[in-house]
Amino acid sequence: MISGQTSKRLPREQRREAILRSSAKAFARCGYAATSMEDTAAAAGVTKLILYRHFASKEDLYRAVVEDVAERMGAALAAGRERGEFYGLHARAMLEVARADPDGFKLLWRHAAREEGFADHVEALRRQAVRRAVPIIAGYVDDPGVQVWAAETVVTFLVFSVMHWLECGDPDRDDDFVLLCTRSLKALLGAWAGDALLLAGVLDVAVPPLEDRVAAAGPEAEVPA
Repeated sequence: MISGQTSKRLPREQRREAILRSSAKAFARCGYAATSMEDTAAAAGVTKLILYRHFASKEDLYRAVVEDVAERMGAALAAGRERGEFYGLHARAMLEVARADPDGFKLLWRHAAREEGFADHVEALRRQAVRRAVPIIAGYVDDPGVQVWAAETVVTFLVFSVMHWLECGDPDRDDDFVLLCTRSLKALLGAWAGDALLLAGVLDVAVPPLEDRVAAAGPEAEVPA
């Protein structure tokens, strides 16, 4: 009998989601190579037969875990936009997903990048996030070369800020984290804009609010998604 197995029937999508969450924990704990389909089935409380009904192989399962986290971050950003919550949008959406699935979040941004066969896929997701950050950065910095560097910096800052907060931050102070993270981003963007304006010989020009730039950049400007 499989440890933790349950006889409770779940709708297909709910079962798939439960498998993804439990598999993320198993993969994050032992790594891709050391985790078998038997391990992930046991973690999910299902038989291998049920597991293979959802995923054709261990590779398909691992990739699905990674893509599921990325998709949920995109959905959280879109939901925040719909509610008009532009201030702190990126930090809040990312932390929301990370709190709901910490193992999946760490798998996407930390472990999968080190796994042979998945590093290129994760890098493609990261580059997509960087591309979507560029329109926001462009509202502050005109130099295309600096825009790409700045977008890379913003994505890296957000990801690892959330990662470290997951590990050492108090969940009851998540709102404080979002505020601090957003203020830090605004300070970075303000510094970059200030340098650009200084180099251009323009003085005493107000830095546009971050939330205004996020709104103006449009729905494709999401970090990361």
